[in-house]
Amino acid sequence: MEKYLINPNQKISTINKDIYGHFAEHLGRCIYDGIFVGKESKIPNVNGMRKDVVAALKEMGIPVLRWPGGCFADEYHWKDGIGPAENRKKMINTHWGGVVEDNSFGTHEYFELCRQLGCDTYINGNVGSGTVAEMSEWVEYMTFDGVSPMAQLRRENGQDKPWKVKYFGVGNESWGCGGNMDPEYYGDLYKRYNTYVRNYDGCEKIKRVACGPNGDDYHWTKEVMEKVKHKADCIALHYYTVVGDNWENKGSATEFNTNEYYRAVCKAYKMEELIRNHLAVMDAVNPQRWVQLIIDEWGTWYDVEPGTNPGFLYQQNTMRDAMVAALTLNIFNKHADRVMMANIAQTVNVLQSVILTDAEKMVLTPTYHVFKMYKDHQNNTLVGSYITSDDIECKDIKRSCPQLIESASIDENGTICSTVANVSATKSAKIKCQIADSKVKSITASIISGDIHDKNDFDNNNVVAIQEFNDYRKLSDGFTATIPPCAVVKFIIER
Repeated sequence: MEKYLINPNQKISTINKDIYGHFAEHLGRCIYDGIFVGKESKIPNVNGMRKDVVAALKEMGIPVLRWPGGCFADEYHWKDGIGPAENRKKMINTHWGGVVEDNSFGTHEYFELCRQLGCDTYINGNVGSGTVAEMSEWVEYMTFDGVSPMAQLRRENGQDKPWKVKYFGVGNESWGCGGNMDPEYYGDLYKRYNTYVRNYDGCEKIKRVACGPNGDDYHWTKEVMEKVKHKADCIALHYYTVVGDNWENKGSATEFNTNEYYRAVCKAYKMEELIRNHLAVMDAVNPQRWVQLIIDEWGTWYDVEPGTNPGFLYQQNTMRDAMVAALTLNIFNKHADRVMMANIAQTVNVLQSVILTDAEKMVLTPTYHVFKMYKDHQNNTLVGSYITSDDIECKDIKRSCPQLIESASIDENGTICSTVANVSATKSAKIKCQIADSKVKSITASIISGDIHDKNDFDNNNVVAIQEFNDYRKLSDGFTATIPPCAVVKFIIER
């Protein structure tokens, strides 16, 4: 029996709700069809936003939404997306599928979406092909409440009062699709562009995001930190779980064997290593810790579904993805003292999405249910926890991860939320949890579980869902439980 210790006396830090953030890019059917269908659509909508998708995301507890990219951000010119829709410029989305982008979803539509969702905003600015003036004017357009050309233009377009921008990214993937820059060059550009991302009087300070590394590129982190440490609030890491041997052969989202399943969970667990190592580099440069880490692109990336546009990155979602999400969110929770935000890629119909749509139909993926299950952690206080566990070995990639991965938090009333993921495909796990200096009054528990291949689709949309969990026994100071294979369990413990 594995030992699970929770110490509610060891209060570590607040789990920022934005760790549970999402990402919507002008890519495939994420925005168009997935979220935005236009006011004239037969699909029920409010101001063009799908009512079913908005309701589902609210129920899931979406805290923040990143937009407009991604690679698209560095070819996006914001003035093309304001004013009457019929007058907006059309362009070819050269990054994603070569389709026409009509700019019918722009700045006003984004803020309307966030209003309906009740979530915070994260705007990504264009450094790759944009100008300092363009970025500066966008910030003025969105946030200035005084007399100015851009504030007046906003009012002429129907928005009197400014919006709140919580986060602003100065460029995206500047090491790649955002300009193929060297870190030293990007660091200098960041300082120049950031100078004109102004905090106007009366506006809440915008949190500035510098483009961080791709995976384990620690050199990028060091050099950019040397440049921006006094000017950035956070630096953005990107890391995708790619099961295949390379980017040309990423593997199927639904047809995989047990070894490929373990490849996914072991590669996903690399997030723990990346966070620790990048934080060490950041702290060596900036021991005052002015800069926090965010992971604004993460998730699984497979070959697209057969018969779909390869530039749309549409893939199915199975219990394998649910386990990747569960273990990754537990890792983020455990680093809540330094991880400010994270954004899974992407919200609807793209990569590890939480929702799939087909015309008027909507499916909630296994990943959706993990996010919904974990929402009780949002803004709780992370507490000390530790669980013993065997390791899962994936010898062909020389990586391993624990069979059990957990995190625990406490709310203002002293109620504990504990989430435990068992990533083994075949082996259950018996655990005995002891909670320090506590007398347990009651426990309720829920589970997401199934075969590693289980999925929800448009023919059967309820194969994977949150269910009641009863295979536990309450003790005076904790509980015992048997966690099935390929399962994540949440315990709500009142003391």
